[in-house]
Amino acid sequence: MNWEQLLSLKRFGDTEKRPRIAQDETRLGFEVDFDRIIFSSAFRSLQDKTQVIPLSQTDFVHTRLTHSLEVSVVGRTLGRRVGKVLLERHPNLVALGYTFNDFGAIVAAASVTHDIGNPPFGHSGEKAIGEYFKSGKGAKYKDLLSAKEYQDLIDFEGNANGFKILTESREGISGGLRLSYATLGAFLKYPKESLPKKPTNHIADKKYGFFQSETSEFLDVVQELGMQKKSETDISFYRHPLAYLVEAADDICYTIIDFEDGINLGLIEEEYALEYLSKLIHGINRDKYYALKHTKDRTAYLRAIAINSLIDEAVTIFLTNEEAILNGSFSKSLLEKCKYEAQINDIIKISIEKIYKSKEVIEKEIAGYRIIADLLDVFISAKNNQFENQLSNYDKLVLSLLSEEYKIEESDLYKRIMSICSYVAGVSDSYAIKMHKILKGNIV
Repeated sequence: MNWEQLLSLKRFGDTEKRPRIAQDETRLGFEVDFDRIIFSSAFRSLQDKTQVIPLSQTDFVHTRLTHSLEVSVVGRTLGRRVGKVLLERHPNLVALGYTFNDFGAIVAAASVTHDIGNPPFGHSGEKAIGEYFKSGKGAKYKDLLSAKEYQDLIDFEGNANGFKILTESREGISGGLRLSYATLGAFLKYPKESLPKKPTNHIADKKYGFFQSETSEFLDVVQELGMQKKSETDISFYRHPLAYLVEAADDICYTIIDFEDGINLGLIEEEYALEYLSKLIHGINRDKYYALKHTKDRTAYLRAIAINSLIDEAVTIFLTNEEAILNGSFSKSLLEKCKYEAQINDIIKISIEKIYKSKEVIEKEIAGYRIIADLLDVFISAKNNQFENQLSNYDKLVLSLLSEEYKIEESDLYKRIMSICSYVAGVSDSYAIKMHKILKGNIV
């Protein structure tokens, strides 16, 4: 893979090239990507989607939206620092007009949208959708779908749903948000289809990145970017190099900031912050640390220094392994190769024990499973009855609750089901609860 092609400014529907040197420096194409994402309704819904503690009543726990913004800040720094060195290594990019800010803008845009396809109730939302089709009432569709279509459903993936949101055409709107292909490439952490599942231990095969319904859009993006094919029999590619930086930004933020949330909530003792985070830091000013009066100020101090330390590591690893990343042979995430891997794993282990398995989280996840399954069942049944001309009055009322783009009649069963999955995945935690109460006959 080569950087000139990987940094393509092309957007869906373009008939002419967009040379970097012709860009308006006051509003770069990659910065337009970030703006379009921020103003999208899909991004706004993240303000009421679970990050760590579902539906927390406190004012300092992160939602998917605040998490995404923080990831984009870290991602921008990673991109700029890597870009500065890459331009020295590849002076042809400078001649074409590229600057280190381009790298930062691409990674920031892909980072801020990395969770845009995630369902309500955190990662349990993905599992709830999958289990509805694997062992719930949705299992009846197995024999009516292709193997890959069914796999899309039983292994419902927020990353693939994110790509759908970013690229799916609607009436009057072609190409979704029409982001630059460079940003879409950096967004694709898992550039493969749902089957075969985990064919290798390469990080690009850990999950999948697009549904069967977006196959043509996916191929258009990876071919324009010159991403390297990974398989001759299935649709699978090696990552866009900047996807490693997007992943690192996410890994850094959830590792450190989820841990910080746990401490601020009282789920993790403050002593753990100093013990574990100090292992990621080259020297702490203990006088400054103990001069801070409040727990959240002390943990914020440690968090900021720890994040900076991990940014240094990720940049060094990326630049050291640039050639391997470009040829597809770099098979791990950046943080899996860093010298703090053991310390990171210790922090994640504590977070799992103290936060992710806390009673509050488990209770909300249990409720989420039931809510999502019921919503899928009611809306998919109504959609299918509409296609079969067997709509009841109840079905008509149910379908009227859908957003306009999801009311379109569709003859293909897979597309009908997927449209409802995307609709349910797109609603916020609170709205999912409200809608479930309505469907169960409880007046809100």
